[in-house]
Amino acid sequence: MSGPVSRRTLLKGAFAGLGAASLAACSSPVGAGIAGTQLDPGTVDYWNLFGGGDGVRMQQMEDAYRQANPGTPLQAVTLAWGNPYYTKLTLATVGKKPPNVAVAHLTRMKTLQSAGLLEELRPEDLARHGMSAEMFNQRAWNAGLVGGKIYAIPIDTHPFVLFYNTKICGQAGLLDAAGNLAPIQGPDAFTDALAKVQKVTGQYGATHGINADTASPWRFFQTLYSQLGGQVLADEGTKVVLDDAKATQVLTFMRALTVEKKLMPGSIDYQGAIALFANGAAGFHINGEWEISTFQTAKMPFSMTLIPNVFGGTYAVQADSHTLVVPRGGVTAEGQLDLSLGFIKSMLDQSMTWAQGGHIPTWQPVAQSDAFKKLTPQSNYAAAADAAVYDPPGWYSGSGSDFETIMGSAIGAVEAGQMSPDAAITQIRSKLSALASAASPV
Repeated sequence: MSGPVSRRTLLKGAFAGLGAASLAACSSPVGAGIAGTQLDPGTVDYWNLFGGGDGVRMQQMEDAYRQANPGTPLQAVTLAWGNPYYTKLTLATVGKKPPNVAVAHLTRMKTLQSAGLLEELRPEDLARHGMSAEMFNQRAWNAGLVGGKIYAIPIDTHPFVLFYNTKICGQAGLLDAAGNLAPIQGPDAFTDALAKVQKVTGQYGATHGINADTASPWRFFQTLYSQLGGQVLADEGTKVVLDDAKATQVLTFMRALTVEKKLMPGSIDYQGAIALFANGAAGFHINGEWEISTFQTAKMPFSMTLIPNVFGGTYAVQADSHTLVVPRGGVTAEGQLDLSLGFIKSMLDQSMTWAQGGHIPTWQPVAQSDAFKKLTPQSNYAAAADAAVYDPPGWYSGSGSDFETIMGSAIGAVEAGQMSPDAAITQIRSKLSALASAASPV
């Protein structure tokens, strides 16, 4: 008697329905991975999700690897960020033809691992390529361990940061003698700084995306909520432990900045928030550090620093890490593991190139180097790597996930004045509880 159909069996069925015969004719590594055809032996097949400035820098790093390893073909493929990427990676791995190396956010990697889709990376194999635990930022490294075992190599920490217009903040009297933003601590000090900037700009103190941008409201909330010691999920996402009092405190503060005090626009999308800051209509911009290239290109007077410790206590800031993983079955050919680990080590060795895009290197030989310490404004917020708060584990959690959509939608509605903090908390708890009680689809 056959057992019940598993979700993985269903995935295989969907996988087969993609048209393997037609995809097999494709020359791309994605076609090969989904169709189940074999790439040339000795090739490193690498999948990533980097676009924009990150994509340009990754291509530079890939080219450097090719130049240093002329005998090892590298086939690199960039796929759409978020769920589309992870769906394709899952399908290819379930279909037993994954890439040799793939990028995974640390907050999504554990879901892949729990589904049995990642190879364990043994310390002795890493050591053969000059990698060991103590050579990485310990917060990122330890956050990526599963039961003490290694399944991912973190290449960066990318935190939420505070961009500031140095000219505007100077006119507002917020810079110290060295021309850097003076320390801001506490809700009153943060509100006061935004008010002083608003007097200079005549429009806003700060911006961040809200409309059709669930990630930014979530990241801002998580930063402030974590400074209060709050948690949202527990027990691998099977329990919702949102602290109503702390969540209300944060949401009330965020709403005051947009609705009551109008120091920030409550109705603006991601690109609009960037544009207001770039055009001098706001003196602060709250976003991920990856937008550094945008403001460098705009040739505006800006710098970057840690988001202030608004609620005191132990400093915390929302962040994630890009990691490099070896999908299950991706190194079955003889010598493929060493080729894959060699490629990973090459990416780590090029961490200064990656840091140009704003990311904080996890690879300590670079992070502790004089070259990185002199790299500004990146080194200004490097301490965020040791204060990073990652999205809580859960099959529906992580960067670009349903969890972030649920959280960010409700939080953004509060900032837009469309929902009260109490109503947002009720909605969050209801929607998260439904996911917490559901089984993983993989």
